[in-house]
Amino acid sequence: MTLSAFLLALGAALGMGLLIGLERQIGQHPAGLRTNALVCTGAALYVLLARSLDHGSETARVVAQVVSGVGFLGGGVILREGLTVRGLTTAATLWCSAAVGSLCGADLIHQAGIATGAILATNCFLNPVSRWIDRKAAKRVYIDTSYRLKIVCTMAEERHIRRMLAEQIAAQRNMTLHGIGIHATDHSDRGLVVADVEMHVRDEHVLQEVIAQLNADPSTSSVSWERHS
Repeated sequence: MTLSAFLLALGAALGMGLLIGLERQIGQHPAGLRTNALVCTGAALYVLLARSLDHGSETARVVAQVVSGVGFLGGGVILREGLTVRGLTTAATLWCSAAVGSLCGADLIHQAGIATGAILATNCFLNPVSRWIDRKAAKRVYIDTSYRLKIVCTMAEERHIRRMLAEQIAAQRNMTLHGIGIHATDHSDRGLVVADVEMHVRDEHVLQEVIAQLNADPSTSSVSWERHS
């Protein structure tokens, strides 16, 4: 490989990584200008190295390793805050940056440019559409929502708790019990009752009432719920 070809591929990777990172930086996302530029450039460097060593299977092997390595890097920007998961788009963008860098390293500059445009268009133009859909969905009342209830109780009373829970859910018109079971805990005298419930009308006040009645039972030590996908 000539030095001019190396510089062209590296410069293209750096420039396209900067473009992708600029969009992320403007939106104040965790992985911005420098991160995307470095990921894109690094991917190109590894592929360029593989091309210099071997024009055949070695390049494909290194590209596969780049994909795997960036997957771990992307996992570091995914955060869970309560029931909300943040950073998925940023992680996916990093993954795409590595793909653009790999294309540049493989001397597929035009294809890398098209891929960069597609990534920028996805992040810039689909974001408002996604927010609009979320706003519309949030206003819907009649929407099936799944929940998981967890009740820690004494093993001697677990049948009573399960029966009481089933009766309370059956008494609700818009709530369906899909499954209920008992699991062991760290304490031999206590068990964890887990129930999967679906609500056809999103009204978490009804769910809170069920939780309050279960919590009032002296055999329970803790009751919690979470949205379940």
